[in-house]
Amino acid sequence: MAIRNIVQFGDNVLNKECRPVEKFDAKLAELLEDMKETLADANGAGLAAPQVGILRQVCVVDAGDGPIELVNPEIIATEGEQNGAEGCLSYPGEYGLVKRPMKVTVRAQDRQGNWFERTGEGLCARAFCHEIDHLHGVLFTAKVSRMLTPEELETGEYEED
Repeated sequence: MAIRNIVQFGDNVLNKECRPVEKFDAKLAELLEDMKETLADANGAGLAAPQVGILRQVCVVDAGDGPIELVNPEIIATEGEQNGAEGCLSYPGEYGLVKRPMKVTVRAQDRQGNWFERTGEGLCARAFCHEIDHLHGVLFTAKVSRMLTPEELETGEYEED
């Protein structure tokens, strides 16, 4: 396992569509392990393969209940709405208000290629949406209603649009 470098905004790999995973092998397992270690080291809620320079449909989400590995994920159901502060490991120190569903169900494959469904609420739902957006070259900055100032973040006092 290794901690990988996180690609920063401005690198055009972040704006590209990722290819589906077709080979469920040791190389994929190594990528997933590295991504989980990188995510934990960065203290984030999610990490997508393009953020470590790999254009494959792979992401890892950890909203506090342990890492969830998603290969070839797609959102199949959403419910409700939340509007709150959102950041990105590829945009260190930058946060904006982003509207997301409150509850999200994804369909994905595990590292062996088995299909499963997983439902997340709150932060997990936000992270599912954010990371799956990354796999399609969509960055959170394209969805913000407005960026937040450091003072707003520090106090937690900001108007939700």
